[in-house]
Amino acid sequence: MEGSPVLLALPQTYMNASGEAVSALCKKNGIDSSEVCVVSDDIDLPLGTLRMRARGSAGGQKGIASIVSALRTSDFPRLRVGIRGERYSRERDLGDYVLEPFAKGERAIFEDAIGRAVEALRLWLAEGIDAAMRSANPKPSSPAPASEPD
Repeated sequence: MEGSPVLLALPQTYMNASGEAVSALCKKNGIDSSEVCVVSDDIDLPLGTLRMRARGSAGGQKGIASIVSALRTSDFPRLRVGIRGERYSRERDLGDYVLEPFAKGERAIFEDAIGRAVEALRLWLAEGIDAAMRSANPKPSSPAPASEPD
């Protein structure tokens, strides 16, 4: 749907209450949940990794869980952007980690990921979720070449 208007929103609610904002936005604008793509950070993915899915569970992400609850469906596209850098440790407070600036080397990785995320979202709008997932999701590694016989 190239050339169609797009509505970008940054909820002003707490992340764990994102569903309130997304639900209100959908109702106000007559938007079906399948037309919403939620972009979120994900501590379970390495820094710079993208994962795009057509639907799915919240996977422990409280903001996504709030949206699933408010929309009463998990059938909406989502794009997760990995933020787990080298400084992350499960012993640290998660809130402190996600709110601190990226380290110098991490910032470039994150900015590259944002560029790839924008491209995936453009593809989702223009060509659909399958094209966007092919672009965003990591490619499976190829098997190692067979070794030469001795």
